[in-house]
Amino acid sequence: MRRNDRRDLGLLLLRLGTGGALAAHGAQKLFGWFGGHGIEGTGQFMESVGYVPGKASATAAGLAETGGGTLLALGLATPAAGAAAAGAMAGAAAVHAPNGFFNQGGGYEYAATLGLTAAGLAITGPGRLSLDHLLGHAVNRGWMIPAAFAATAAGTAVVVGSRARRLRKAKEGEQEALFEEEYME
Repeated sequence: MRRNDRRDLGLLLLRLGTGGALAAHGAQKLFGWFGGHGIEGTGQFMESVGYVPGKASATAAGLAETGGGTLLALGLATPAAGAAAAGAMAGAAAVHAPNGFFNQGGGYEYAATLGLTAAGLAITGPGRLSLDHLLGHAVNRGWMIPAAFAATAAGTAVVVGSRARRLRKAKEGEQEALFEEEYME
């Protein structure tokens, strides 16, 4: 097997694995498939972790994951697909960051891995075993990479930043007890 063939096969495997996982996670949010909670349940969760409004946040995350994942798996519009998926995973990582890195403790390891892999695929390109290649890279041009990442970074910064401000404001309104209960009696 030639080196280019190996590279294209490797990119196909990365796209299928990463894109498939992302699409499945998005389908959990959007449709309640694979044990997910659908828009209603995911919307309630999104509200509880500071992404408001919850239903709109669930829809946006679900579309970025399902759409970005499906397009990555197909190797179509790879810069936009990878950037969208990476943005969604940045939002997920922000939720899990207080729990540390490792997934077993509720950390951001899994979201970061999916996001970085999606970003890497957006930059590297889909390889020859892709719809982008078949269509002459009409939606996979070099200029699309920085454009897709700039748009995604701006949107992600606004959404994650708004969430952080809401959480800080909510925490400022809370007051810790001055004395423990056992001393109050």
